[in-house]
Amino acid sequence: MKSLERTFFTQPDVLQLSKQLLGQHLVTEVEGQRCVGRIVEVEAYRYDDKACHAYGNKQTKRTEVMFREGGHAYVYLCYGIHHLFNIVSGQAGKAEAVLVRALEPVDNLACMQERRGMDKVHKRLTAGPGCLAQAMGIHTNMSGLDMLSGDSPLWIEEGNQLPTPSDIVAGPRIGVDYAEECAAWPWRFAIKGNRWISKTI
Repeated sequence: MKSLERTFFTQPDVLQLSKQLLGQHLVTEVEGQRCVGRIVEVEAYRYDDKACHAYGNKQTKRTEVMFREGGHAYVYLCYGIHHLFNIVSGQAGKAEAVLVRALEPVDNLACMQERRGMDKVHKRLTAGPGCLAQAMGIHTNMSGLDMLSGDSPLWIEEGNQLPTPSDIVAGPRIGVDYAEECAAWPWRFAIKGNRWISKTI
């Protein structure tokens, strides 16, 4: 598969990018293990969104990565346990990112199961941002990596089963009730009917 180019990640509309990420392949090479998952659910975040870590375009040590050029990885720790993987989007200087919420396993299922401590294939393997990060070997030490760099251990490749616009459903994001009116924005996108989605829209 061909890796996606910079222009894909730097396009100006994070909502459009979020939809275009559905069906693409997330690839990692960690500790000699190559794993591939098809992106089936995402959430968009933008600087004018109260659910965004960099709301108001406020830059901190934590959010500095979000202000970089599209194509960088933003990985943060949630509840001190879960490593959540985001793809920085847009031009440098404006904080935007797409949270990857669920994957459909494509390659090296055995490695994903071992990392998750699961002896049976269940959607909990890669449904949910913390689950998929663990399965794919993604850690906060990868935050800030340029995924288009030749030595990056994670990147996005073109998928071979991209959804049509009618295959994509949208709804409110998960766990952002604190974001007032922004909590209702339909900025979660998923491939309709896919069994690996973390929560039905």
